[in-house]
Amino acid sequence: MDNNFESNAQGSVAPTLNERQWAAGAHLVALILALVTSWAAGIAGAVGALAVWMIKRDDSPFAADHAKEALNFNLSMFIYAVVLVVLTVVTLGIGLIFTVPLGVAIAVVWLVCTLQAAFRAYDGQEYRYPITIRMFR
Repeated sequence: MDNNFESNAQGSVAPTLNERQWAAGAHLVALILALVTSWAAGIAGAVGALAVWMIKRDDSPFAADHAKEALNFNLSMFIYAVVLVVLTVVTLGIGLIFTVPLGVAIAVVWLVCTLQAAFRAYDGQEYRYPITIRMFR
């Protein structure tokens, strides 16, 4: 079998192992960079996904699509975190009653969805994150 293509049961071309690894890597590098720099500064996660997209955009539509999805999701999470911080400041801290539980919920969704996306990418499946603002199409 040719190393560049793998056929699935329907006879269509499935992503190669290398493409699946890059796609999963786009999600995982975003997760790792966001965790290392702290969740609130998760813009680093978007930068990691952007780097993968820039590298793979011309030779792997599958990996590029996953990288764009990771980029959009991490930028969305960053925007949501900024909104929560602004709400807390504007309400002089009283908003913590709402922003802390929302922040925890967003963090859990972010972690679970990122891991799910990485597993789906490695399995050669498409994945769309929930609650994502798709700025890059």
